[in-house]
Amino acid sequence: MLPHITATRFVTPLREGGSLPGLVEASDDGTYVVKFRGAGQGLKVLVAEVVVGELARRLGIRVPELAVIDMPAAIARYEADEEVQDLLNASPGANLAVDFLPGSFGYDGSRAPSAEEAADIVWLDAFTANVDRTWSNPNLLVWHREVWAIDHGAAIWFHHSWPSRGADASRFAIQPFDTSEHVLGDVVGDLAAAHQRCSALLTPEVLTEVLGLVPDEWLEPAPGLDGPAELRAAYVDHLTRRLEQAESWWEAAR
Repeated sequence: MLPHITATRFVTPLREGGSLPGLVEASDDGTYVVKFRGAGQGLKVLVAEVVVGELARRLGIRVPELAVIDMPAAIARYEADEEVQDLLNASPGANLAVDFLPGSFGYDGSRAPSAEEAADIVWLDAFTANVDRTWSNPNLLVWHREVWAIDHGAAIWFHHSWPSRGADASRFAIQPFDTSEHVLGDVVGDLAAAHQRCSALLTPEVLTEVLGLVPDEWLEPAPGLDGPAELRAAYVDHLTRRLEQAESWWEAAR
């Protein structure tokens, strides 16, 4: 289970992204960037954040710690900004907290990761179909001279087709990935070695463990996927099938 904490104070909105996350103080005395369940992108973005972030962690890629944060309804009463107040009112209950890295700055290439680290990040993005890691939106931070990966809500797009197209794992499994615009393309190391290294670590057991971290209430039912167990199995199936069909997407990515 991800740690469960409670918000104690909403500090300020962060307006860099389209989802309007906010800086929040919590019951464990920590400060977090909170991604809200009531934001326009919906609950599936929170699922993607957990799944891809925790896969990254298991690959040794630096990502901030994640937690489930309860937003008490009373917090919205003390927010003067109407847009933020509306978002807080739409987000009572379990939201996603991402550990705040004080003093970090956005990646600009001046402190690049090692070639091996860069290759692993590119591989993860190709595997999860994360298109949101370009120079226009790097989604990397530099903290204590090291690169940290953040913001994975745009990845694993297949769940957005539920229920309209059903849970068709074969379509996602073979979707090619273009790395030509990737922010780390100029520093990336041996991609073949990265594939061998990373794919060996993401066993079905690891995929199942990661999906087990997603709160039940974030898993929205779809036709044929009526409960959390069925939905988690569908995620694992999609990701497993993509690993099995690596020649269809990884060769294109390289």
